[in-house]
Amino acid sequence: MVNISFENQVALVTGAASGLGLATAKAFAASGASVALADCDESAVRDAAEELAAEGHRTLAIRCDVSDDAQVEAMVEQTVRTFGRLDAAYNNAGVQNVLAETADSPREDYDRVMAINLRGVWSCMKFELQHMRRQRSGAIVNCSSLGGLVGGAERGTYHAAKHGVIGLTKSAALEYAARGIRINAVCPGLIWTPMADQMVASGQGEALNAMLANIPMGRHGRADEIADAVLWLCSTAASYVTGQSISVDGGFIMR
Repeated sequence: MVNISFENQVALVTGAASGLGLATAKAFAASGASVALADCDESAVRDAAEELAAEGHRTLAIRCDVSDDAQVEAMVEQTVRTFGRLDAAYNNAGVQNVLAETADSPREDYDRVMAINLRGVWSCMKFELQHMRRQRSGAIVNCSSLGGLVGGAERGTYHAAKHGVIGLTKSAALEYAARGIRINAVCPGLIWTPMADQMVASGQGEALNAMLANIPMGRHGRADEIADAVLWLCSTAASYVTGQSISVDGGFIMR
């Protein structure tokens, strides 16, 4: 059995107020890490950090819109200033696109989704890596999606951004492989989170049910199952793994 410990290490998680980000922040804390939780929802992320702190964990809540480079730079600097270093980062913050065929897709929605889901990941990596390369150590996991591996009708903007995350991940992994820094991506499948609830509310329930019917395991995934994959990728147990895009999807991508 692999014992994953992050004692005396520092982890940063974006989109940490709910869903996959919150589950991963909790998992890092339970494994001994000091955790910086960042989210654009300041109240929710503060509540999440305070809840973990009440359980005896070292936490820091940061309001950050990842589409704003200055806020991202400040987020990383505040993390390092508070805890002294940065060992692991999960760049998870993301949004869905407005459902529309390509011919009808609004330009403003394209810009919004790209700014958060792709440029936001680029920006987070940029500033995280500036600290990690000075340490000559660190691990980054970017959140892509099944949408980074396949297409999706009326969801082209989202899928394009998530495909881009994989390209950024592979390229940065090549740059830093010999300098003690590993960079990977996770591709979550149908995981039940507040984002899934929003998709149902926006009329995508039928599409999600169709997707569920094609999952070999026959069930939704859980947020903690993504967190487990992220922690493994950030740990010494994955010390020879870099530049990979790991699907955590109940077998969906096999079809």
